[in-house]
Amino acid sequence: MEIFDLHHPLILVFGILGNIVSTGVYFAPLPTFIQILKQKSTMGFQSLPYVVSMFSALLWMYYAFIKKGDTFLLITINALGSLVEFIYIIIFLVYATPSVKKHTIMVVSATMVLCIVISLGSFYFLEGVSRALVVGWICVGVSVCVFAAPLTIVFQVVKTKSIDFMPFPLSCFLTLSAMMWFAYGMFTSDLCVTVPNVLGFVLGIIQMSVYKYYKQNRRKVPGILEAKEKEHIININTSNSEVYPVDSGQSSATETEEEKNTTKGGGEVIEHNKCRPRATVDVEPCGVEVVTISVKPVLIICTA
Repeated sequence: MEIFDLHHPLILVFGILGNIVSTGVYFAPLPTFIQILKQKSTMGFQSLPYVVSMFSALLWMYYAFIKKGDTFLLITINALGSLVEFIYIIIFLVYATPSVKKHTIMVVSATMVLCIVISLGSFYFLEGVSRALVVGWICVGVSVCVFAAPLTIVFQVVKTKSIDFMPFPLSCFLTLSAMMWFAYGMFTSDLCVTVPNVLGFVLGIIQMSVYKYYKQNRRKVPGILEAKEKEHIININTSNSEVYPVDSGQSSATETEEEKNTTKGGGEVIEHNKCRPRATVDVEPCGVEVVTISVKPVLIICTA
């Protein structure tokens, strides 16, 4: 009891910090759902991560209820997480397509049935410490799946060499959350809280390292693109160039007659047709094409 009193302030500190950081984790997808509300479409996002997160939060809340000791902070954060994930799923179902909505409802139903089976089975067939131990290790397994899920995003980033698929704030919050709950589990001597957060911390460090590596490489890309763009810049010398408006209503016969007078050598050619100027462009040296403005096209003559 004396040791518990000595460590009790640290348990409170890490528990509160864990609640704060985990709240950030739960609200990290909020911009995505604001975008879904604005677009009135799920835009290809998947509902499975939110269903699994809700399932995990419900199991941890049940574990906190049946475990003896100071588990109030575990109950509060997982109650909040269950509510937030439930709201996300409802928003997803409102704007999902019929096929996606049907699939999501099936997944949510199966998850809820599994959660009820675990709760009722452990409540009626297990007692005391064994009940909390079994439910706790089931929570560990689910948490490992939740922490390992972002590895698919890491593989996608490595494959595409693009960090657009990896939201850095979420990875950062997950790593900090794992650190806080790892410390909380250590001071409360709860292996079921400690073990999954060790893995969560390691995977979080991997995610942030991958993000930093490809972000540094990404900074070099604009310079490469600029160098490539300079190779294709068209230098228009306005002092030796002439621009003439051409009437779009000109007959095809007149255009044919003019084309006969066009020289084959390239460079700048100016032609006249009954006091009506017409210009052609040599696309070989500069690659300039006809630019249409309003109704009348304008041809730009440039010299190499």
